[in-house]
Amino acid sequence: MGQPRGLATLFLTEMWERFSYYGMRAILVLYLIAPPNGESPPGAGLGLTVGVAAAIYGSYSSLIYLLPLAGGWVADRLTGPRRAVLVGGIVIATGHFMMAVPIQLLFWVGLVVIAAGTGLLKPSISAIVGDLYAPHDTRRDSGFSLFYMGINLGAFIAPLIVGWLAESVSWHVAFLAAGIGMVIGLVQYVLGGKGLGDAGRAVPKPATRVEKIKAGRLLAFVVAGVTIVLLIDVFAFGFSVDFITVMLSITIVSVAILYFIRLFRNPDLTSIDRERVRAFAYLFLAAVVFWAIYDQSGSTLTEFAQQYTDTTFGSFTMPVEWLQSINPIFIIIFAPMFAGLWTYLGNRAPSTPAKFAIAIFGVGLSFLIMIPPAMAAETAQESAIWWLVGVYLVQTWSELLLSPNGLSATTKLAPAGLLSQMLALWFLATAVGDSLGGQVVRLVEVVGYAGYFAILGLTTIGIGVVFIFFVGKIRTLMEGVDN
Repeated sequence: MGQPRGLATLFLTEMWERFSYYGMRAILVLYLIAPPNGESPPGAGLGLTVGVAAAIYGSYSSLIYLLPLAGGWVADRLTGPRRAVLVGGIVIATGHFMMAVPIQLLFWVGLVVIAAGTGLLKPSISAIVGDLYAPHDTRRDSGFSLFYMGINLGAFIAPLIVGWLAESVSWHVAFLAAGIGMVIGLVQYVLGGKGLGDAGRAVPKPATRVEKIKAGRLLAFVVAGVTIVLLIDVFAFGFSVDFITVMLSITIVSVAILYFIRLFRNPDLTSIDRERVRAFAYLFLAAVVFWAIYDQSGSTLTEFAQQYTDTTFGSFTMPVEWLQSINPIFIIIFAPMFAGLWTYLGNRAPSTPAKFAIAIFGVGLSFLIMIPPAMAAETAQESAIWWLVGVYLVQTWSELLLSPNGLSATTKLAPAGLLSQMLALWFLATAVGDSLGGQVVRLVEVVGYAGYFAILGLTTIGIGVVFIFFVGKIRTLMEGVDN
């Protein structure tokens, strides 16, 4: 297709990494809530409540988006992106293989190991893609578009294969399959290394001795903090995963607040820079609300689908995990349409803040769609699968309004020399949203599914309406930026 040869290698590496991530994510909550005395297949689960399982899922997802902050620093200052991808992939595969062993301690350690490996791999592989092209190479945008297709292809295939293995064989074989997928990605990454040339090989900005010492001290501080939390958890609660998820949520929110404080206190910011950072702060908060609802597809909606959705077609019963493949398909279908729509509308297209307001309204509406099937569930009735398909469709449209436009706006609003920090903050919004969303799911156990979908749906729509009143102010703060 006229692209650098190395793009195929990176496309497949990312596809298999996403295969491992989305495959494991598709079955994670179902494994957590499965009865501990379950028969095979799929075998015993951990028997956790819906609320606790969702909190764990949200905490894990938030780590996936938090740790690239550290992983990007390691790649930029210590190892170089090329080596970081290899090491990260090995760590990810190791985590999956730990989860394949039916020992509960290895399951928990495996989750953390996968998140750490993802933190190394995710920012680094995108950097290598960029290094394949000269600064003004016109193929760059199309190359990244093809690379993005690898993400969605892996996300589409993974639930089909891993979900089927979980339903037909066992949970742990499914975890193993996710790890094997990552190994396949690593093998072709190494074999295709020649096609990458020198892309990503160099360390962009080697850390000084003083910076390495500071990083070491920070790492020691983090390890000490984690150890203290674990000791408190063990001695006070007898090791409560629930307590750990709450502490993690508090930590992630605190990191975001400290990041913004540090950013606003930067003495190098001009008055215009500060206005643009304020505009970004509004977009950040909107993104937190959006992801808190949107990323419950793998937790709340999956749990509901398993318990109260009819997935039978004739004599065939579709694995619930396959529902996780719907969103990637919708993304592949509608992303080109939305891109074409914005090009066609040109200056008539809604502004970035207006798109965010519509996205928040849309993701809130998606939860209101779930009220009728949730009410049916209260009388022990199963609902048609099309309710969930409709939810994923509305959420996909909302995602295409917020996610790509937010990323683009971040690059435009970033003050000179602070692009990497601003991009890190943008992805941190997902981490904050996922962690908070995971905690909010506990309401299901108090008000039931119907009440839960109604409360969150109406509250989110209300926030979207309020956000509309700030659109004009945000556009003023973004003055001089194409929004």
